[in-house]
This record gives sequence, structure tokens and C-alpha cells, in this order.
Amino acid sequence: MASLAAPPRRGQVRSQQHRPGRGTVDDQMTGEETVSSDPVGGRPSFRAVAGDQLPRLLSLARRMIGDEGEDAVQDCLLKAFQRFDQLEDPQAAPAWLTSILVNCVRDRVRARGRGLQEIEVEDVEDFSLYRTIAQEDPFPYSDSLHLDFLAEFGAEDLHEVLARLPEHYRIPLVVVYMDGYKARELADMLGAPLGTVLARLHRGRKLFERELWNYARDRGLLRGEPVRR
Repeated sequence: MASLAAPPRRGQVRSQQHRPGRGTVDDQMTGEETVSSDPVGGRPSFRAVAGDQLPRLLSLARRMIGDEGEDAVQDCLLKAFQRFDQLEDPQAAPAWLTSILVNCVRDRVRARGRGLQEIEVEDVEDFSLYRTIAQEDPFPYSDSLHLDFLAEFGAEDLHEVLARLPEHYRIPLVVVYMDGYKARELADMLGAPLGTVLARLHRGRKLFERELWNYARDRGLLRGEPVRR
């Protein structure tokens, strides 16, 4: 994680007037709204900070919310620009932008009017991917069943499995296991109790394992299994 020590001087926003409408990602980092560098403290501009993090933010957003990922990043950049003077240490920009993005994604999910798809613990608690693979024995005569099973999945397969999960389970999995943040950091980002985040991580892992098995079965990744239509 980025260091939060010894913040340099804050930069200045050239104009407090914002054009109506969101515009594009590039619109938010160009023209009159560009944040200048601090010639004394060497503070980078908003354009530099956002541009450096943009590829990571887009990848993260797409994993969290699919096709709406780019729009979520647009929301994130606009809010980040408006609050740029609050970023005291530019080295903390990755975590700061991630926090804003996670909440923008959550806002978009809520705006759809979709209720939380809470999964009862008992619905997934009894499922064990390890035990299922051992019992079903999808790779006969193998001494490394679990490694053989995981080797059948490519990156696109894993992303598709992840996309099957409800967002409020998917988001914690992406932020913690794919982007490397700690559960406590995610709890701070969301303003949620740590216990809630840990519970969703636990259920999310169980759901992911179950969907991984279902996906393998449906796509014929288990040797000798026909593809289900």
C-alpha cells in the first residue's frame, strides 16, 4: 500500500467552474479543468495522477461491474477531480482513487433498484470444491486432481465465473483478492463494519467455488463430460 507520511504541499485547481455534463474521461483531464503542478512542492497534476491509474481503474471496474465499468470510471474521475485538493500525499493516489471507484460502482448497483441478493450461509456452506473434485473424480488416473481441474480454466473463464456472482459479493472478491487490498481497508472504503465485509468475502469465496464447478460442468471442462446446452 502507498505511504501516507509527510504530505507535500497541495496543488491548486485553476478553475472552480465545471462544464455541465460528465463528458469523457479525456474531457475531465484536459482544458480549463486541468490541475496544474505545484512548482515548489512538485505535486503532480490531476491529469498525471489520473492518467497513471486509468488502465488499472478500468480493469478493476470492468471486473466489478462488467459493461458499466467505463461509466463507473467516468464517475470516479469526476468526483476525484472535484476532491483533488483533499489528496495530501500523491503516493496515496492509488488507494484514494480505488476507494472512490468502489463507491461509484456501489452507487450504480443501487441506482438500478436491484435489491441485495443475500445468500444464506447454509446454501453455500456445505459446498466444498476440494471435496467435490475428489468425489466426482473428473480426471481419472490423476495424482493431482485439483491442479488438473484449475489448469482447465483460462483468464476469460475465471472472469465469466466471477460475473455470475451478485455484485455485493463480487466487489469484495475483486478488491481484496484481485487488487490486493486488505479486508479492513475495503471496510474503510465502504464505511461498512469489518464483520460485514468478512462475511461477504467468505460467502463470495464459497459462491465462486460453486460457480467454478458449475461452469466447468456446463462448458465440458471436466474430461468425459458433455457440454450442457
